[in-house]
Amino acid sequence: MNFSKEEKGQYTIVTSNVEKLDSTNAPELKSELVLINKNSVNNIILDMSKSRYCDSSGLSAILIGNRLCKDSGGVFILSGLQPNVQKLIEISQLHNVLNIAKANADAEDMVQNAG
Repeated sequence: MNFSKEEKGQYTIVTSNVEKLDSTNAPELKSELVLINKNSVNNIILDMSKSRYCDSSGLSAILIGNRLCKDSGGVFILSGLQPNVQKLIEISQLHNVLNIAKANADAEDMVQNAG
């Protein structure tokens, strides 16, 4: 399974189990995020600690998750970014748009403070 999810009450943690988040698996992430949001979960933490690479398709899936959460009054947080992915997000100026946490514990605190 490329992505696993763990429901934690007021939020869900989605873990990316792929080394490369790209066009081959980004649609799966997108549909997973849409499904979670449709089930009335509007706070999502995306754990990217196992993903060392991300392309534009991956960024698109991340931005869709961010928009879904925002539109439903929730918060979307990226956690555990690897250096290459962090650099891509900064180059794309998305660090100004996305909520980013170093680790899941930090992201969980952000969710608590947002609610």
